Amino acid sequence: MTRETMVVRIAMNGVTGRMGHRQHLLRSILALREQGGLDLGDGTVLWPEPILLGRRAHALREIAERHGLEHVSTDLDAVLADPSVDIYFDAQVTAAREEAIRKAIAAGKHIYTEKPTATSLDGALELAWLAREKGVRHGVVQDKLFLPGLRKLKRLVDGGFFGRILSVRGEFGYWVFEGDWQDAQRPSWNYRAQDGGGIVVDMFPHWEYVLHELFGRVTSVQALTATHIPRRWDEHGKPYDATADDAAYGVFELDGGAIAQINSSWAVRVNRDELVEFQVDGTEGSAVAGLRNCRVQHRSTTPKPVWNPDIPATEAFRAQWQEVPDNGEFGNGFKAQWELFLRHVYADAPYRWDLLAGARGVQLAELGLKSAAEGRRIAVPEITL
Repeated sequence: MTRETMVVRIAMNGVTGRMGHRQHLLRSILALREQGGLDLGDGTVLWPEPILLGRRAHALREIAERHGLEHVSTDLDAVLADPSVDIYFDAQVTAAREEAIRKAIAAGKHIYTEKPTATSLDGALELAWLAREKGVRHGVVQDKLFLPGLRKLKRLVDGGFFGRILSVRGEFGYWVFEGDWQDAQRPSWNYRAQDGGGIVVDMFPHWEYVLHELFGRVTSVQALTATHIPRRWDEHGKPYDATADDAAYGVFELDGGAIAQINSSWAVRVNRDELVEFQVDGTEGSAVAGLRNCRVQHRSTTPKPVWNPDIPATEAFRAQWQEVPDNGEFGNGFKAQWELFLRHVYADAPYRWDLLAGARGVQLAELGLKSAAEGRRIAVPEITL
């Protein structure tokens, strides 16, 4: 079969940020180039050619020179006006994303974007509607679905391991240093509500697609938020007031009757095997999944512990669980989703993680904040275009 190379020019906005640089540029697009491109299976090989977009020209040039790339720009409008650019990717700060995507849709570019897609549900739904009307392909990063631990968990769900699923309990987070005596691991805008920060806005969109894809649509939310660390220090060592939530404690009712409880915090010290863990309990068995690993306990091997606070624990509970084998190769999840999106655009392969799916995440974050502000459980209506 004759192989034909098709150059795909991708405008990548926000590659100076942590996720845009490490996961999307280095471990996805440049990794595809290192493997010789993406083979579509019909004799066509896609060769991604990134155009690095951002506000800091010197930082863009430094990244380009380090990786042997040619194209950088600080002019979004000029790049979008270039007919040779096929795809617009956005990993900017949340507050800047909606306007840029709207411009890219108007320019007829296919859209691939980080989440949240907008700062409000109305804005997110408008983007989905505009993309559909323009006829462009669109996708939203939902990376946690591609983690080895959650892929194993999905395998268990699909195989009927749990029986009737009763509950899901999630723990996510770590201690983000305040920035005074040790540098913070996250940018300071994350802690300013006026700049689109907050852990609800950041993490509830993740929990929406994880719950939706594995266990069922979220039908109600009840959340309690907190700003546990009210004073932090920015990248220049200057103190500032944290105005956004740095912890959220959520209860989610799922279609089918299961209940999910997920704690998210940037003010918690880790005493678990991985930075995120989900425990799923069902009538037939239970599982605990993290980023990479997954352990199970079937009903037939479930012990019968007896509560007795007067004597030391007589059982090693963790040792009573069984490790789920890999049974396959797990590559980088961001790269895997990039490959699926590129196949969607250029080989008409199916792809369901679109801007409407992204809007569901924005909706859950919006209603989670409303629930916390009003102190009540709120129904999550199904959204359509």
